[in-house]
Amino acid sequence: MKASETVVTPFARLALGFSFLSAVADRFGLWGALGAPHIAWGDFAHFITYTATLNWFLPRPMIPALAWLATGAEVTLGIALILGVFTRTTAFLSGFLLLLFALAMAIALGLKGPLDASVFSASAAALLLATAERYPFSIDSIFRRKN
Repeated sequence: MKASETVVTPFARLALGFSFLSAVADRFGLWGALGAPHIAWGDFAHFITYTATLNWFLPRPMIPALAWLATGAEVTLGIALILGVFTRTTAFLSGFLLLLFALAMAIALGLKGPLDASVFSASAAALLLATAERYPFSIDSIFRRKN
């Protein structure tokens, strides 16, 4: 195993996973209320409004379901990345989801937003993680050793 895989893949998994969970925590007010420093939403109602802004082309009644779908995906992918479960698939799905977020942000808000928030970079990191040969310090690696 390459030394870079030993350090870089767990770092990428944890950084991406905790970033997903941090965004979810923000939309449930766990980091603080809207208006506090570094708070994007502060509650789910503001996240639904943001979801509507990014997805202006969808019928309004679909927006709450899309907000919950995105939240569920971020929780699932975040936990799976942190634990290292089905890591290749999880990393690919994370990269794809982040790319969708980045494109929606760029179309709805302009290119600066997703660039400043490093959403394209996070997408690229997740897709690069999906190409790793091994995933040390993961549940996947434990099952790989047993087989």
